[in-house]
Amino acid sequence: MSKIFKTITILAVVLLVSAFTANKVISDQKGYDIGDIATDFKLMNVDGKMVSMSDYKDAKGFIITFTCNTCPYAVLYEDRINELNKKYAAKGFPVIAIMPNNTDIMPGDSFEAMQKRAASKGFTFPYLLDEGQKIFPQYGATKTPHMYVLQKTDKGNVVKYIGAVDDNYKDASAVKEKYVENAVDALLKGEAIKETKTRAIGCTIKI
Repeated sequence: MSKIFKTITILAVVLLVSAFTANKVISDQKGYDIGDIATDFKLMNVDGKMVSMSDYKDAKGFIITFTCNTCPYAVLYEDRINELNKKYAAKGFPVIAIMPNNTDIMPGDSFEAMQKRAASKGFTFPYLLDEGQKIFPQYGATKTPHMYVLQKTDKGNVVKYIGAVDDNYKDASAVKEKYVENAVDALLKGEAIKETKTRAIGCTIKI
């Protein structure tokens, strides 16, 4: 067996083990469930300022999305997430986006790349870097995008919805169920959310 072949074989095994370990760690995360209180965070926005939920004094809740630049699913949802913020921020449910990937593995998700993406897409919401990858495990996020709708209460920010944006990542015009919108609309009306959990569709968060 040549040295080159041995090197390639070893490298392939290392990559497979790394991928398995990363997926196992993410799949083992429990994170928040419906009814849990989400702790606040303080993360760097693309404008260089630190952002936390406590900054939003008049908010009734939040639409938290874990997303990134490089995942095709996340890219397909960018405009829809932007529209969510335009529709609901004024009603008390602003969008806060958090980029959870390891930027050493995904250089296309670096802070500088995030700044360029936010500017080119005209994001109307904060786009925060989960530096050290400390926040997404608390939530239990495993995909980009992965959505969480929180409601502000006297006890804290209560998790009310977890999962996908809607039921069609490929085509916004073909969406039949707008899960996030339905959840926020129900909260604004003081009604129960019919579907509190769905399966997030996206790329695995890179750790």
